[in-house]
Amino acid sequence: MKVLFWAATVLVAYTFVGYICWLRLRLLWRRSPVRRGTCLPAVSIVMVVRNEEQVLEEKLRNLLALDYPPELYQIITVSDGSTDRTEAILREAGRNSRLEVILNQLARGKAAGLNDALELAHGEIIVFTDARQKIEANALRLLMENFADPEVGCVSGELMLGENGQGESNRGMGLYWLVEKHVRELESGSGSVVGATGALYGVRRELLTDIPQGTILDDVFIPMQVVRQRKRVVFDARARAWDSPDLGVGREFSRKVRTLSGNYQLLQLAPWLLSGGNPIRFEFVSHKLLRLVIPFAMAMLLGTSFVLTGPFYRLALIAQLLFYALSMLAFNHRLKGGLLARAADAAATFVLLNAAAVVALANFLSGRRAAWTR
Repeated sequence: MKVLFWAATVLVAYTFVGYICWLRLRLLWRRSPVRRGTCLPAVSIVMVVRNEEQVLEEKLRNLLALDYPPELYQIITVSDGSTDRTEAILREAGRNSRLEVILNQLARGKAAGLNDALELAHGEIIVFTDARQKIEANALRLLMENFADPEVGCVSGELMLGENGQGESNRGMGLYWLVEKHVRELESGSGSVVGATGALYGVRRELLTDIPQGTILDDVFIPMQVVRQRKRVVFDARARAWDSPDLGVGREFSRKVRTLSGNYQLLQLAPWLLSGGNPIRFEFVSHKLLRLVIPFAMAMLLGTSFVLTGPFYRLALIAQLLFYALSMLAFNHRLKGGLLARAADAAATFVLLNAAAVVALANFLSGRRAAWTR
């Protein structure tokens, strides 16, 4: 039992603390700065949408207003079987010569829509984005500066959870995302990032391959294909897009289940990720795969703490029970502000993410697909 307890402890500690420490040490001896410079290539911005009538018009205005020479970028938007006013909005927007519109009547999934868009793209750099997030005006220009370095094949922007002008949220999912971005900065500073920010990332056109039908995580599959071709995937915190920090517990849980299901799917679509053909195999396992087993390690930690005797294990059990009790406080709507509220939010987010990992595994083992929705 003691072996199981300490094995689970080491696994949890390494996944959330040890990996970051290792990246920090690596940065000391192997810092790899990007050689940025003025770079204004032709760009194709692609976006696949389904039933996004609430945000689509504003997003198109956002894209048309980017601080980048208008003659150097096109916008391609694909409707994937939309049943609301999305198609009507796109037909109207299609009158603008800078916009290309594809209206697919059947819902075939985001990957199929991206492949359709790439057939129309003529830019040297393909920039991927989603409908909900708003991109800062100078983000595209800043993103392109990284492509002045010939070793860079993909650049991820930064997703900010909060309101532009009011700052980023540091509660709940916002706190989790701050930690995640720190990991990406460390990975980028000494090598390549494992994946990109789906709200804003760019890739050299010649490095793109067809995206398999039904791919859930294009923002991981595509960057990893870039890494496979021995080009870097880097993170640029200056190129920012903004999103809401709180989508509601139900939507956030569903989104995380889909994302974590996508990690399992990646192993089916690209088994080379676990082979020597993946130059960042260690980072991929540490950053993506270990998080999938954390809920089971946590369950083992709790179970062994109940069985083991001695003051230390009693203390470990009490600490875990208090942590889970703290997570339940986040659902008390009368608890607003203060250190206790922030701690409860952080604990609840951790529990939510691990519950989503369990559901993702159940989906994977049962063959149930995580559907792509708005």
